[in-house]
Amino acid sequence: MKEQFKKFLNEEQDPKAIEKITSKLSDLLMKGEEVGYIAVQKKPAITVFPDSIVLTNKRIIICEPKNLGLSMDFTDYTWDNIAGAFVKENILGSEFSFNTKTDFSISIDYIPKIQARKIYTYAKEQLDLLKNPVVIDAPVFETSKAIEEESNTIDEVEEVEVEEVSNFAEILPAAPVYTETIEPVQQTQSTGERKLSELSKEELFDKLQNYKKLLDNGLILQGEYDTYKKEILSYM
Repeated sequence: MKEQFKKFLNEEQDPKAIEKITSKLSDLLMKGEEVGYIAVQKKPAITVFPDSIVLTNKRIIICEPKNLGLSMDFTDYTWDNIAGAFVKENILGSEFSFNTKTDFSISIDYIPKIQARKIYTYAKEQLDLLKNPVVIDAPVFETSKAIEEESNTIDEVEEVEVEEVSNFAEILPAAPVYTETIEPVQQTQSTGERKLSELSKEELFDKLQNYKKLLDNGLILQGEYDTYKKEILSYM
């Protein structure tokens, strides 16, 4: 299981803290629960036993080492009990906080800025999924098959139309041909749409959520979503 969490060591996380959390999480995760991100506190002074926050697809888990690191307290909050998530960037790190529906506020300070942004984005995505659940009516392979069959039908109709029109080629005057170049979606913007560099952080987060919805609905590929996500995060 430790190999699975190595991906959380590339954004200033404390390796020792990640290792301790990893050894505990194997007994804490529920069936079907997956870890989305782990953020580790990083205070200006040397912190031997920093607090950590783990975000999964089911809940937020606060990890607080006790007794010189020999034990650890875990406090969890399920997503359906969370009212909102917030992040505040300070000179030294950021403060991530969230409120429960019972007006209880929890916060962790001195989270590295890039980690704070990641957990904030992940939290917003999970909360949005609760408000707008994605309903899948049919398996992906069935949907792909239906699209392929529809595409084949369209091709057959186009072939028939071409044959019928060609019979009148001699009596109909030649019509001018117009060509139109379609630019890739990610490289063009409508007249009224602002550039990413002009958007606020809140608007950038909302834009990222919209791309996540497109990915969940199968409208874009994982590679396209990763490209959009990387571009948006570069402006935050």
